Amino acid sequence: MIPLSDNIPSRTVPVVTIGLILTCVAVFLLELMDPHLVSTWAFKPAYLLSAKFFVIGPRLVLQSMIVSVFLHGGFLHIAGNMLFLWVFGDNVEDRMGHLRFLVFYLVCGIVATLVHSFSAVLGLVSDPRALDTGVVGASGAIAGVLGAYLVLCPGSSIRTLVFLFFFLTIISIPASFFIVFWFILQLFNGVGSLAGPAAGVAYWAHIGGFVTGYWWARRLTAFWRRPRSRGPRILNIEVNDL
Repeated sequence: MIPLSDNIPSRTVPVVTIGLILTCVAVFLLELMDPHLVSTWAFKPAYLLSAKFFVIGPRLVLQSMIVSVFLHGGFLHIAGNMLFLWVFGDNVEDRMGHLRFLVFYLVCGIVATLVHSFSAVLGLVSDPRALDTGVVGASGAIAGVLGAYLVLCPGSSIRTLVFLFFFLTIISIPASFFIVFWFILQLFNGVGSLAGPAAGVAYWAHIGGFVTGYWWARRLTAFWRRPRSRGPRILNIEVNDL
């Protein structure tokens, strides 16, 4: 299933979403000109979970975590990620606000990388190279956007390109069904990846990013619904002369 658009128009111009897409495209063009860019900045779990952390230093480790979110492994990789970000990002940005959405996006990407790194420890049994395999892509951060969209836009629908055997068709699917189905696939494949290599897909990064985005949006909506005082409270107190 490939999402094409949703049925909720954004009330504001999604400047951050557009900026993130343009940044990823610009970085991808740099990758085409410099083939060593990905191998240099791809984040490796060993940066956190081995002595390499002390060799590289916390600052460069954090830089690698952030830069790797903007790197991609090929045309299909970046095209799929940017399509998902365009379809779901504008409405999440609209409801969160521009600056909060930017922070949200980067935090989801970092948490996704952390979850993937710790899942690599479990994967060492089946793949001894797990700690030294680099990870790139915005998928973890975009998974966070999907988690937030599920909370903030629960009643929307997604125009989706669906493959039915040898035919293609476009249908409208409830966003909640689309996102939950997507998450179940990530969870199923993530558990399976612990028993063997996951064909180059960091499923646990998707899971970590999604859970972070869902939790963040739930906390945000709980804050919005919290009753607030509209003015000074007047207390009726009886006063006796002393």
